[in-house]
Amino acid sequence: MATITHLTREVKAWIKCKNGRDEIVRVVPDFDDSQRVFRYSLYYAFSENLSPLGCILFDTEGYWIYDGDILSVDEQEQLGKFIINYRELL
Repeated sequence: MATITHLTREVKAWIKCKNGRDEIVRVVPDFDDSQRVFRYSLYYAFSENLSPLGCILFDTEGYWIYDGDILSVDEQEQLGKFIINYRELL
């Protein structure tokens, strides 16, 4: 199985949104062992609305897909790259 990411705990990611504003998104990891899928649920970090923005799913080969309809393609790509490139600071 390929190593997908080092993101194993909830973190916050900054994204540049298509309407020009910046946003901070909570990225919450969850591994679904039955489907062998890494799932990252997405939420606005400082919003009273706790509705999810969707999630990003990674398969064991490292391919990902966004499951949702709120984020633009550019926003999805920013978060996908953030998750792939995330490293814990020691």
